[in-house]
Parts: sequence; C-alpha cells; structure tokens
Amino acid sequence: MRPRTWVLALAAVFAVLQLASVTGRDTPDTRNYLSYAFTLRGDSKAEAAAATIEHYCASRAATARRNQSVHVLRFHRPDPTPRVMAECRAREWPEVEARLKAGRTVGLTVPFSSERFMGIFSVRPGYPVFLVPFVTVLGATWGLWAASVLIAGAGGVLAFLILRTLSVPVPLALTGQALYYVLPCGTTAMRPMAEGLLMALTLAAVWGCALVLKGRRAGLWLIAGALAALFTVKHSQALFLGVCLAGAGAVVAVARWRRGRAPGRGILAIAGVGLAAALATLLLSKLLGYPSASESVQDLLADHFTRPDRTRPWPEFLHLQLNFWVEWLRRQALEPLFVTALAAGAWGALRRPVFGIFLIAGAFTGILTQAGHPDISIWGDRLIVLAWLLPVVGVPLLLEQVLRGRVPLPVQGHTGRTPVPR
Repeated sequence: MRPRTWVLALAAVFAVLQLASVTGRDTPDTRNYLSYAFTLRGDSKAEAAAATIEHYCASRAATARRNQSVHVLRFHRPDPTPRVMAECRAREWPEVEARLKAGRTVGLTVPFSSERFMGIFSVRPGYPVFLVPFVTVLGATWGLWAASVLIAGAGGVLAFLILRTLSVPVPLALTGQALYYVLPCGTTAMRPMAEGLLMALTLAAVWGCALVLKGRRAGLWLIAGALAALFTVKHSQALFLGVCLAGAGAVVAVARWRRGRAPGRGILAIAGVGLAAALATLLLSKLLGYPSASESVQDLLADHFTRPDRTRPWPEFLHLQLNFWVEWLRRQALEPLFVTALAAGAWGALRRPVFGIFLIAGAFTGILTQAGHPDISIWGDRLIVLAWLLPVVGVPLLLEQVLRGRVPLPVQGHTGRTPVPR
C-alpha cells in the first residue's frame, strides 16, 4: 500500500478503538467548553446550560454504571444511572440558575462557577469554535467524540509528516504516528478538552520548523498560523511556544557563530517568528484584558477562587513549586517510564541537532505548562502531556540511527533539493 493508505488505516484503527468509550471522558472543564460551543451556535444561556448539564450528568452516570458493574461488592446492585443523574442535576442546576437569575455571566460560557474562574475560559474561543459544527450536526455526545477523534487522528498524522519531512523511512514515520496514539498523547487528545488541539497545533509548528530547515519557506507561514491559532485556544501556550522557538533559534545561531558559521536565514526566521508571536501575545492579552499571571496564581492557590485571595501569592507559589517538583521526581523514580521516554526522545532528537533543538523546545512547553500549575492532584498528568511529543518524534529518529546498516529500510527517493546541513 502507499504511505498515505497506511497513515489513513492507522488513524482508522485508532478511531474504531475509541468506540469502546464514547461516553465517560468528560471532566468539569468540558462543561465550560461545551456550553461555550452551544452559545456560539445561537442557544440561549438557559438552553446551553440545560444541554450541557444533561450531557455531563449522563457521562458521569455512564462512568458510575461501568464502575459498579465490576465492583466486587456492588456488581449485583440495580443500575445506578437514575440515581447518579438525579444527584448530578441537583448539584449542577441550583447554582447555575441562581447565577443566571442574578445576571452573573461572563462572555459566552454558562456560569458553572464564579465570574473570575469562568473568565479564564471565556478567553479561549478556539476549541469551542471547533466544536460548533460537530455538536450541531451530531449532538453533544457523538459530536464531542467525533471532534476528539479528528483532533487525535490529526496529531498522529502530523507526527508522520514531520518524520517524513526529515526523510525518515515510512515504517519509522508510521511508528511515530502509532506512538502518538498509544502514548498519553492519544488518551489526552480524546478527552473533550483543549489539550488535544494544543498538541496538534504545537506539532504543526514543529512541522513548520522541519520544512524551513529543508529550505521550504512555507514552513514559516505554518509556524505563524499555528501560533496564531494557539492564541485563540490557550494564549499561554502561544506565549510559551513562541518564547521556546525564539530561544531554540538563538541557541542554534550562537552555536554556529562560535564555530565561525553563519546562523542561516531559516534559523533566524524561525526565531523571529517565535519572538514576534510571544510579544504579540503579551500585547494582545494586555489590550484584551485577559487574566494575568497573578490571576492564574490566585486561581491555583485559592482553589479556583472558592477561598479568599492569598496576600503573598508569589512566595507561596514558589514554595509550592519546589515541593511539587521534589514530589514529582520521587514519583517518577518509582515509575520511570516518562523520564525514560523523554531521555530516549531527546537522544534521538539530538541525532538531528538543529531540528532536535526545536523539537525539544516544543516539548518543553509541557514542562512550562506544568510549572505554571504545580498541582499534583490533576488527573492524568494532562498539563505536562505536551512533553510526550518529544518521544513521539524523537524515538523514531533514534531507531533510525540504531537500525541503519543493520535492518534493511526503504531507500529515500531523491528530492531534487540541495541537502541542508544539520
């Protein structure tokens, strides 16, 4: 089969496997994004609240039913769906109705929490806009599922495209696509939240870097477009990625200067686009009145603004930061799969030193995101999931070096382009 057929087949297999759990993936944040999408399509706040709460409660009921079916003491009890649905509605509706009657609404989201907390989601229209056609045509349950499958599938395809741009043999490029699906990237991308779109757009920017290093200027437009889209999905990720790409470009340029070589227009262009995006993000965030870093710290320390603001937030934040990473490293020592995968990915990435620096920079945004929210209780390590992009792309690069000369791999066709020094 042609490579594109293999890519589509792999994505299709992943999609079919996701039918095992169409419901039950929702998190509390899903309510905010879904209600935003309903309001964007023209629903009133009350209508959006009703549809969102019904979907969210049904998801919780489906999870409770599956959990009970395998509980060693409760598996024989009646179906808990009616009870869980009733309890969930009773918990969600009163506060929402009270806020709606009081006119306490922010932007296009349903007020599931305080105005300050909902303000964080009101400045993230990118993911809800993406959801609108899916939930309009397919409804909430299947619309969210289909949107998640498309986002997750696209992430794997982008991993394949990056590796093929680097002239990695098709089997190893397909390995990168498969790694995206089977590692936490795929699981996280299937949750109805913004992380899947963040990973896909970050991979698009990394692909743009690979294209620029191959002498294709279209890569710069891809980087700029990905950063612009990231601003609408989560502006902090646009800032982190812009800074990291600019820093990576500076590292490569300085290393070349020290060796008496010109940094290259492509390197400087990537760094320039990244720096411009970071500065534009800061400026637009200020002009649009987006929540500041201090507001984010208060959200963390005041338990989503359910407690009084901290009088000395930054010293407490730094104290928590230190404690978090000490505990995080302790847990990684007990289950070192993640750090091992990161090490293997970095080793493989640095086999292509210039591109590898940009790949590491993109994956490092996951570390920065986690550092901005040092909460050890967040389920599934979803904040740091962007760091998994390093082994997704880096491990196939490492395998290419290990297998070269030992295992027959397809010979890459001549592209007609002058090779670019790595």
